[in-house]
Amino acid sequence: MSRSRRQSPGCVARGELLGSQKKEKRLLIHQALTKDPVDVESLREAALSQGGLLTDEIRRKVWPKLLGVNVYSLPPKPGMRSDQRQVLQQQLTDVILHVLKAHPELHYYQGYHDIAVTLLLVSSERMAVALLERLSTLHLRDFMDPTMDSTKHILNYLMPILQRESPRLHDFMQRAEVGTIFALSWLITWYGHVLSDFHHILRLYDFFLASHPLMAVYFAAAIVLYREEEVLACDCDMPSVHQLLSQIPPDLPYETLVVRAHQLFQRLPHTELAKQAALQHHKSIAIGSFLAFQQAASCQRPDTVLRQQQEHLAPSRAETGPLLPPAEHSPLVKAAVWGITATLGAAALAVTQTALEWAPEFLLQLF
Repeated sequence: MSRSRRQSPGCVARGELLGSQKKEKRLLIHQALTKDPVDVESLREAALSQGGLLTDEIRRKVWPKLLGVNVYSLPPKPGMRSDQRQVLQQQLTDVILHVLKAHPELHYYQGYHDIAVTLLLVSSERMAVALLERLSTLHLRDFMDPTMDSTKHILNYLMPILQRESPRLHDFMQRAEVGTIFALSWLITWYGHVLSDFHHILRLYDFFLASHPLMAVYFAAAIVLYREEEVLACDCDMPSVHQLLSQIPPDLPYETLVVRAHQLFQRLPHTELAKQAALQHHKSIAIGSFLAFQQAASCQRPDTVLRQQQEHLAPSRAETGPLLPPAEHSPLVKAAVWGITATLGAAALAVTQTALEWAPEFLLQLF
């Protein structure tokens, strides 16, 4: 974010943003969105800095720009008749199946629905499809291979970060043979499956959407380093350390951890970490494609221009607006959708993955 000069996430003040600071941040975001081309770098800095993107209304405007999604060229609304299933259940399932059907190379993994439901709760169904499709081919791509090899590769970046920041902690965890499996659900759901406060989840999504695909690993390292004394105080064996680390405390200082993760990423580039034997022989699709994605995202036109182009090309289209009404965002609705995601296990979606010529009657039997 910039005033006379741009600030890094580490330069922000601690505590809640004041009303005047929020107003200034809203103005800076608005200015970045209306520049031609869109000032994506300033949007990234706003998402990284304290408080993230502040509101869901702003997220619906900024998240598409962070992912290079044209809101005036969204996929058609997916799905079946609304009387066939509960609306939210229908939307969540259809969003996931639309992406899997459009990209046969992608494979559902346990936890994918946690990301899908977060996008759906913030945006509309059509927007959620576009965002999820872009994420699935970029940040999440390595998790969607038919095997766990690429996911294990991403997890393997964690221990080298810990080794450089705290050799004592790293050696303790090595002796305990705890590995990195405790952080698996953190990474593949962007912490959406392990955090109970939706506000914290949205703050992390702002951060990750504006960052390199490996930032979720650096954030995992920030959490482990923050809990270093707790780890060192427990018994040095796999069950004890795994149990401690797999349970994220509810009172973590998220803004502090965001700053630390960003600092770790700057100080310990993934290109240096990758020189280790465990990392250098595996090519990550997400990492390899990120630079080209960033360059393309920097060339986006503002929504006012995109809307004019859309109206000029198709003035008679029935759907000229960019978004359907956003999903209901009350605590009761969130709880209902989280309950729905519990039924979307890997087995159910794996069956669907191999039968994408699905019939409505078949999908109804899954729930």
